[in-house]
Amino acid sequence: MLFVSTHPSDSGQSRRRGVERLSNNATYRGKPFNSDAAMQSQDTEPTSVPASDSTRDALQQIAQVRDALQDIIRGKAEVIDSLLTALLAEGSVLLEDVPGVGKTTLAKSLASLLNLEFQRVQCTPDLLPADILGSSIYQPASGTFEFRRGPIFCDLLIADEINRASPRTQSALLEAMAEAQVTIDGTRHELHQPFLVIATQNPSGFEGTYPLPESQLDRFLFRLSMNYPDAESEVELLLDRSIDEPGFYLRPLMEKNRLIELQQVVRHVEVNKKIANYIVMLVNATRRDTRVRIGCSPRGSKMLLRAAQARAVLQGRQYVLPDDVQALAVEVMSHRISLRSNGINPEDAAHVIRDIVESTEVPV
Repeated sequence: MLFVSTHPSDSGQSRRRGVERLSNNATYRGKPFNSDAAMQSQDTEPTSVPASDSTRDALQQIAQVRDALQDIIRGKAEVIDSLLTALLAEGSVLLEDVPGVGKTTLAKSLASLLNLEFQRVQCTPDLLPADILGSSIYQPASGTFEFRRGPIFCDLLIADEINRASPRTQSALLEAMAEAQVTIDGTRHELHQPFLVIATQNPSGFEGTYPLPESQLDRFLFRLSMNYPDAESEVELLLDRSIDEPGFYLRPLMEKNRLIELQQVVRHVEVNKKIANYIVMLVNATRRDTRVRIGCSPRGSKMLLRAAQARAVLQGRQYVLPDDVQALAVEVMSHRISLRSNGINPEDAAHVIRDIVESTEVPV
């Protein structure tokens, strides 16, 4: 994923070209792709994405956040790019991998660099829904109940080892992730804006884990895997003692209002009808594939579209290309399908999605 350069030698004019890259001569697989057409829908009037100084500054700040995260989590540029894409797409992320590879560190660092109010919940089998959402406490003095908000009332919630929580507690996050609100004792409570859940989980089969049901997985925009770092990155991590210092502090590089501004920009990125048809073709292919028991849901197609819009903004474009859809298809769709074979793992589903992407005709 290409972010706007923050190298000090770049001139202001070249940085602006990076943010406003609107070439009408784009190509895809050697064939011309009309970017003017890509910015318009056949059914709606085109609207342009604001390329204000404020938006350009916000993109520069996101690039700085990315660089800072790469200094902390070594050798995981692709995971960091995907996490920032989910952030702009207003989607939650499931980080799945073995313990100790930096999942929680990545989530906490992101919150600190963006100056977001964050809460961390360590999921255990005895964790109750009220421990996350909050509950009403009786006040003897007034004879009334007072609602005490739980940790979910924040900008970024880190649900650590979510698959160690009981299914009842896992389901407490469904409404929050889908609608940015929670209903407690019949009263609806709006959550913060922005609101993002970053959940970590250990691979299935670890002792004391409860697999997330399909309805819960469908709420996550991405399922990502950290994997072990390469040898060079792990050596750098061992020699960098500053991260392990008790007083280690990350200075915020971006404010919440700038993040919200970019999220609004993403919502207005134009999508050509051919791109929408392409997404529907990919989703329908998962429903027809003989290896798949349950195909990707309509929510999955909507989330793939929003993620593609976010990737376009991060790459300085005001329109979505087929590349954006293809680059994100596995991360968005692989956890939304259920395979017929037994003993499956996430990589099996990812392989099916890759096959579908490669075999589906690309619009040009």
